[in-house]
Amino acid sequence: MFLRILLSLNLAFFAVDLTSCQDKRDKKEIAKDEMRQKSLMFSGYEWIAEGSDENKISPGRNYFSCSDDNVWVDENGYLHLRITKREGKWYCAKVTLKESYSYNKYIFTVASRVDRLNRNVVGGLFTYLDDTNEIDIEFAKWGVKNNHDGQFIIQPAHNEGNSHRFKLKLRRTYSTHIIDWKQDKIVFLSYRGPYRENPPKRKIISEWSYTGQDIPIDDEEKVMINLWLYNGVPPSDNKEAEMIISFFKIL
Repeated sequence: MFLRILLSLNLAFFAVDLTSCQDKRDKKEIAKDEMRQKSLMFSGYEWIAEGSDENKISPGRNYFSCSDDNVWVDENGYLHLRITKREGKWYCAKVTLKESYSYNKYIFTVASRVDRLNRNVVGGLFTYLDDTNEIDIEFAKWGVKNNHDGQFIIQPAHNEGNSHRFKLKLRRTYSTHIIDWKQDKIVFLSYRGPYRENPPKRKIISEWSYTGQDIPIDDEEKVMINLWLYNGVPPSDNKEAEMIISFFKIL
């Protein structure tokens, strides 16, 4: 009788221990999946944050992470993208709007001083299908300390007339950036301060209209926001970098 009870207890312990190990293994796999992709709500839209696991990917041949250290929405509803350093590696961040809205007016309000990003850091607000069907607003000095730090781009960027560069010249934290994408024209606008329908001219940083041959057609392009390192080169000051988006709207 005693042996039978002891055997039953051992089997029960083994079963509990096996379940515990199984639970741990499942949680580990789930955590790994979460590092590759997660969904989040920002400004009333669903976005997908993606990581690259331990592989370097474009843009810039960087590691990307969707951990809560790199991508999150705070208590005010602001979206944070952050470049972090962990165990000697720099991890960048990106999110993609889940649905495609094609020809539309896309409005982004940035709540951080993107004019103060390190010269090796690139912040992007853009629509994307592939490398030749892309409309960009980018904040970057491209590795050069005193370079212009704002640009509007239609890909392929090397085609004549497909880029417009400017100095951001922000005075306060907030700035608003607009891509108005139509079938025959794309209008870009950047101005100081939060979104308003008719910003005063004194607030306008830069505006540009494009009517060239490389306007993307309606083909499931999606809005993306990213923060990454130019050519994978770490920040020259060795400091982590962040871009905060307080508002996004499609009109």
